Amino acid sequence: MKLDRYDLKILEILSRDGRITKSRLAEAINLSVSPCWERVRRLEKAGIIEGYSARLNPQALVKRTPVWVQVELKQHNAESFACFEALVHDTPEVTECVAVGGGVDYLLKVEADSVDAYQRLIDDWLTSDAGIERYFTYIVTKTVKRPSPGLGRGEIFS
Repeated sequence: MKLDRYDLKILEILSRDGRITKSRLAEAINLSVSPCWERVRRLEKAGIIEGYSARLNPQALVKRTPVWVQVELKQHNAESFACFEALVHDTPEVTECVAVGGGVDYLLKVEADSVDAYQRLIDDWLTSDAGIERYFTYIVTKTVKRPSPGLGRGEIFS
């Protein structure tokens, strides 16, 4: 699907404010309401817009201790990766996990009730068959920027 400047502007605005009214969105991109809304529907049908959500402040709901963790596995084969990734999926305290290259296998964001709870989780992982060779823990001291629910503000919207 080819996107023009109107489509890109719609995506930029909706990624920041999914609750914007049809008329304000149309006004912001200099189109009348009907053609603007047809474009939104087309972007939804194409799967470019997957849905709309609210950005929640987890600290307002439950006080958590965010921890970033680098994990290196003992073995580097499909079975080891699958075993560790299954463990991650079954651990609700892990809120983000990416596989990376460059000397570390995974980066994880763990949100535990406390540093002690985090360490007990890691201790359990180390005594399990998760295959962890070593890990490095980084306690978050300050959140500088949180991810937005939409796409980032990268080149796509320039």
